[in-house]
Order: sequence, then C-alpha cells, then structure tokens
Amino acid sequence: MVHLNSFAVLVTVSILSACGGGGASVTSPATVSEMPTGVSTDGVSTAGAECMYSYASFNNSPSVNAMSTSDWICDGNSRILTANGIPDHDVGTFPNINNPNTISQQSISEFFPIEPSKTDNSTQLGGPSGVLGYVLNGVKIDAGTAGSCNDSGTSCWLASPTQGTWSIEALGQTSFNFGDDLNHAHVQPTGQYHYHGIPEGFVDRLNKGAAMTLVAWAADGFPIYARYGYQDAMDANSEIVTVESSYQLKASPDANRPDISVYAMGTFTQDYEYVEGSGSDLDECNGRTGVTPEFPDGIYHYYATDGFPYLQRCVKGAL
Repeated sequence: MVHLNSFAVLVTVSILSACGGGGASVTSPATVSEMPTGVSTDGVSTAGAECMYSYASFNNSPSVNAMSTSDWICDGNSRILTANGIPDHDVGTFPNINNPNTISQQSISEFFPIEPSKTDNSTQLGGPSGVLGYVLNGVKIDAGTAGSCNDSGTSCWLASPTQGTWSIEALGQTSFNFGDDLNHAHVQPTGQYHYHGIPEGFVDRLNKGAAMTLVAWAADGFPIYARYGYQDAMDANSEIVTVESSYQLKASPDANRPDISVYAMGTFTQDYEYVEGSGSDLDECNGRTGVTPEFPDGIYHYYATDGFPYLQRCVKGAL
C-alpha cells in the first residue's frame, strides 16, 4: 500500500516496484557558469584519490545478512569498480509494505575516466538513461524515480515512467511513500539497493564529522562530496559550511499540474527550477569547481545535498 495524504479525490495508485529510476527534467538555463580563473578541469588526473579503496565485511543487518564487497583500482585511463552492491551499513526493513523487494547481491563492474574532462553541456543520467555513479561502497546512485501522475492527479503510478506527465520525487514530499530507509535508499525489483539522497549510513561509517567527505564517483569520473564544503570554493582555509543546491521551488505551479491542495509543491520534479547564483553557487548538476582535500589545486566536483536534487540528476563531464 502507498501512503497518501487524505483528500476528497479518488486516486488510483499502481505500485509494482516503488522505484525504477528516470524522472523528468527540471527547468534550467542554457548558459553555463564561468569557471574560476586559473583552475583547469580538462584532463585533471584523479589517480591520486581512493585508487586502492577496498572493503569486505559481513553485514548482519536483518534485511541484508550477506557479505559487502567493494574494490576500486586505477589502471591506465580508467578507475575500475568491482562490487556486489551490498551496503556496508545498517539498512531499513526490506521488503516492506511500500517497497516489496529484497536486497540481493549484484554483479557490478564499472569503468570511470581517470582524467575526467568538463564540457559546456550536461547529460541527464539515471534510470534507463544510464547509471549516474556509485558510492565508494559499491552501491548505485539513482536519485529519480519512475513514479508519475496524470494531469488530474487521480491516477498515479510508482513504477511506470511512461504513464503520467508529472514525475514523483522520492524525497522531500509526503504524498507518496517509496519505502525508503534512513539512508534515503530502497530496493529495485532486481534486488539492487540504491540511494536517492545522501548515503547517511556510509557517511557515518567514514566518521569524518563536519568535513569535506568524498563519498562517490560520478559516471564522468568527477568526485562527489556529501553535504559539506568550503565557504569559499577556492580557499581550503575558509569555513566549512553545509552546501546548498541552487534549485528552488517555483513561485507557482506549472500549467495542468495536479492540484497543490492535493499534492503540495515539491511532490513533482517539475516543481523545482534552477536559479543560477543561488544556494552555494552550484550548477544545474549540483557541481562547482574548487579545491578539495583530495585535490588541493582544484577540480570540478559534485555535492550530495540535503535539499533537491539531493543527488545530482546530470553530469557535466565527457562520457
């Protein structure tokens, strides 16, 4: 059963898997933010960061009870991940009433550019468009959902991306329950556990506190950091702050959107718009160029944020 807000309209909800990736585009400008002077992200080598990350341990969380393995190596032009997709931290109860899938081992073998190159364009990824990235523990990032509603909001589907116009968000709304746990994660029909937001359990296990924390690699080879960054992107001595995205809720709903008295703003992906220069000056892919602990000379990098888009929906690097 899917949990819905109480309202007077009869709503038909189809739940098959509670997630399937994908999702609609959000409004973003065609222009690209200028890169800080003196910093190049064209062919910057990442070979010095987490090239020997290796983890293997039994996860006795009741919904897992399996080995978690993740191995990263850097070889020639590629960063290579071999993993079984089993999380390395406590998880919620799966299957559950809103996510009827059981966590199972996967066969993950992925390659990432070791010298990522930033482009002037962004490429949407997630769901059927392709994997956006992986956390160091070998668990997939897939921020969008396959859920959607029709214009009237009387029929909604949580696992069929072609049915409705309005794409349902997994996080930041209370109209639908995707059965996600405290790690902002749940399970696809294939048994693949995956994150829709900051991987809290993994971040806690790293135990770095309020510090820039590299947690993942995006498909284009650029790093992803969780929540914290430098107030001045180019100054490692500046204050550590909670990084905010540059997306905001629209002042008014789009035409033909289901009624906001039934589905509050933020229920659908289309409720958000990118506002350049707002937040922490992140771009439409939740990224910016600056210095990081692993890259003191500066590199383009992404952030997992507490607000939309939580985990980015696109990449800026060449694929």
